[in-house]
Amino acid sequence: MRKAPVSRRDRPAKPPLSREGVIAVALQIMQEEGLEKVTMRRVAASLDTGPASLYVYVANMAELHGALLDTLLGNLPDISEMSDWRDGLIELLSAYTLLLDRYPSLARSILLLRPAGPNYMRLIDTALGLLLAGGVPPRQAAWGVDLLLQMATASAAEHGGGDQADDQQIEAVRTADPADFPHIVRVRDELFSGTGMDRQRWAFAAAIAGIATQSATAEVAPQTA
Repeated sequence: MRKAPVSRRDRPAKPPLSREGVIAVALQIMQEEGLEKVTMRRVAASLDTGPASLYVYVANMAELHGALLDTLLGNLPDISEMSDWRDGLIELLSAYTLLLDRYPSLARSILLLRPAGPNYMRLIDTALGLLLAGGVPPRQAAWGVDLLLQMATASAAEHGGGDQADDQQIEAVRTADPADFPHIVRVRDELFSGTGMDRQRWAFAAAIAGIATQSATAEVAPQTA
């Protein structure tokens, strides 16, 4: 007896592919399993398609990582109501760092990229606006934003090393011989003092103070002994 044919119309239709859909699936995988699990093959499988289909929407993994960052940056807080430009800038940078702290692998990837998504551009523009509002000259503001964002991204990337690396350094400092490392021994109680957030906000404040006062020239005169 001939088997009755099955109409293709009974099969559920695949949702249309889009750049937004690719990024959304990649973001879900990263949040649930980490960036290391985000591959074109894995994303394609979740979308019930082949990896080659995704390259219509994202050129490569670097572009996908940049898109993931840009999506996350849409959740940064609004600091427009803060009256002091320094406080606003520290709050903005701290929020950016805290966001990347949850995804250290993405932070390490971003260190090698030049993100150009609209939310990242807005982050740069907001930081520049705060520096300019504080009277920082344009070149110092431009160079300073680059430095501040590098600091924030590197801080988040560093936190991905895990507790074991921290424990090794703490032990090395604790057992340092005064004869070999006199300066470390002198301040060893302070080397790991304070909370991570306290130290982070201090670092941004110190960098901002330097950016506001250090002239941005082609060459900085070397310091003499």
